[in-house]
Amino acid sequence: MQRVAEEYPGTAKDLCALNHDSPFQLLVATILSAQSTDVRVNMVTPALFEAYPDPASLARANPDELEEIIHSTGFFRAKARSLMGMATALEERFGGEVPTGLDDLVTVPGVGRKTGNVVRSVAFGLPGLPVDTHVLRLSKRLGLTKLDDPVKVEHELNALVPPVERGAFSLRLILHGRAVCIARRPACIRCILADVCPSSTV
Repeated sequence: MQRVAEEYPGTAKDLCALNHDSPFQLLVATILSAQSTDVRVNMVTPALFEAYPDPASLARANPDELEEIIHSTGFFRAKARSLMGMATALEERFGGEVPTGLDDLVTVPGVGRKTGNVVRSVAFGLPGLPVDTHVLRLSKRLGLTKLDDPVKVEHELNALVPPVERGAFSLRLILHGRAVCIARRPACIRCILADVCPSSTV
């Protein structure tokens, strides 16, 4: 934790690559980021947020127009349904606001534990440790878990990482996974964790 914190400093909000100005915008961007890149999502969201600045307007969106805006992020029909369902749920059940509780967040269309934990940690500064493919891969390589189920891995990591650090720790592993500990050919020779990693090749 100390080493990756020094290598990738900042809070969860600082480390998050998705551009946003509110919990609602972050929730939208995170839903769009599935099977897409943060760079691509950031290219799409300015026009999206201009057209639909709040849950009320997104809930009433014309599906064809919404799909056209988000088309380049992939799986645009499913994502459009999720976005409109999410916005409708916020309007009908949460007074137009993004809830802070994970138990509430995962009841919203398009929101699973990973997305819920992103929103909790980045938008609200609350404990949340999203487990994506990078976090899962690095956790296994580092010997922090032997499991493959993201929910079980989240609980295992939660036992090791203080609540206040969970969101930032997840994002630091993601950054390290993209830059150094890549899936096919990890660059162990320039890894800050090589001497403590059981998978290191150096």
